[in-house]
Amino acid sequence: MNNKTEHIQLSHQADIDLDFGNRDDILSLIRHTPAMFTKGDLPSKHNSGVYVQPIPVDPTTGISSIHFKEADSRGYFKLDFLNMHVYNLIKSPAHYATLLDTPPPWHRLNESEFTNQIVHIANYHNLLVEMMPNSIAQMAMFLAVIRPAKKHLQKESWKSMSETLWDKPENNEYYFKKSHAIAYATLVSLHMTIINNSK
Repeated sequence: MNNKTEHIQLSHQADIDLDFGNRDDILSLIRHTPAMFTKGDLPSKHNSGVYVQPIPVDPTTGISSIHFKEADSRGYFKLDFLNMHVYNLIKSPAHYATLLDTPPPWHRLNESEFTNQIVHIANYHNLLVEMMPNSIAQMAMFLAVIRPAKKHLQKESWKSMSETLWDKPENNEYYFKKSHAIAYATLVSLHMTIINNSK
């Protein structure tokens, strides 16, 4: 019984995001049910979440009849299938390897014309200039401090910020886990390199 309880607690904490150039191409191959959340008092289709396991379905909408947070607590496992257009700019595995080996142009983060093209950071030019991340680790921290739960850390030094940045907030405000932040920061760095090389 203890093992079963432990398993449920672990699955409740799980959070899987899958990025695709076009999520619809993948979803067309997989039997799935869109997750449900509420917009006001009305049930609505979750922007990215789906279930690939059997789950109760509302026959009028075709989406889950259980709110995704309640479904999670019941042991249903939501996967978030995300559209990420940057992947369509990567031409081949060799191109991807070359991009990974190319140092991103961190110095260009003070150029609004440049940053306004970059995924995830386009609307944060002023803060980018103030913080000037110069590595994937620092970009991960930047992406974390623009989330609601960690905005209060934006004026801190990188060192001071890192002491509490990855702690889960007690009030359940939205924040980035470190693993998510690093993955997104890597994508940002790839996009920076692609845009820089296209000039």
